[in-house]
Amino acid sequence: MKNRSLVSIDDLSTGEVIKILDLAAEFERDPVSRLLEGKVVATLFFEPSTRTRLSFESAINRLGGKIVGFTDAGVTSVSKGETLHDTIKMVSSYSDLIVMRHPIEGSARYASEISSVPVINAGDGANQHPTQTMLDLYSIRKTQGTLDNLNIFMVGDLKYGRTVHSLMMAMSRWNTTFNFISPEELKMPEEFKLYLENLGLRYYEHLDFTDIIAKADIIYMTRVQKERFSDPIEYEKVKNVYVLKNAMLANTKANMRILHPLPRVNEIHTDVDSNPKAYYFEQALNGVYTRQAILCSLLGIK
Repeated sequence: MKNRSLVSIDDLSTGEVIKILDLAAEFERDPVSRLLEGKVVATLFFEPSTRTRLSFESAINRLGGKIVGFTDAGVTSVSKGETLHDTIKMVSSYSDLIVMRHPIEGSARYASEISSVPVINAGDGANQHPTQTMLDLYSIRKTQGTLDNLNIFMVGDLKYGRTVHSLMMAMSRWNTTFNFISPEELKMPEEFKLYLENLGLRYYEHLDFTDIIAKADIIYMTRVQKERFSDPIEYEKVKNVYVLKNAMLANTKANMRILHPLPRVNEIHTDVDSNPKAYYFEQALNGVYTRQAILCSLLGIK
């Protein structure tokens, strides 16, 4: 994998996915080393981020690397009109690897074609978020003991949610049953459903999930993303359509776990936090180990 970019989860073979997950488990056991000593990683966040940016920075620091970059494009030459092409050309000459989040779909692929160093897509619009997918896979395998024959519930914003798009593509490599729960306005796009049909995988669409929640192995809750709506009235109509509460979990499977890419707004009530089935904060921590594994893999460091 040395010197390759990670733009989409499809950039990784299934064998490479498993190898990274295994390496992440090693980093969880021993997260501090000097493996990135002498390496410089550029973090370019054209969009706000908390978990993704900080977990990458934590991963780099724990491995002894150095960080350059920005968290607000408004304080860079982008505000003067510098193109993404020129920004990437310049930053790739300063660093050994680039981590980039950008609001425009396809920007990460474009950057990877320009850059002289590997590029990691930390989210490009509503398109993909492959490192989130890898930590999701790590969390699922860790809690369920397998990635095969699971029933995954995806709830909320399935139209604009890059995390559910990437996770669906990844989990389609195994014999997964998908339940898509969303309002009509935020349904899973047709191209993703067609992809599952071509693979012969089962999926079901629902407007509510209270009557079927007992079937879930993983409930993947998502935030309705205000920033993706051009019409604020449309956002107001759907923003609180699903709220997961502790009482709803009474008859769920003992090993069921609740995941969320975070931040949450109202879609998971705080009374769920103390339930042992709530796994979203541990999931966020898993991002450090998974991103350590991804960084080392792309830089060819063992």
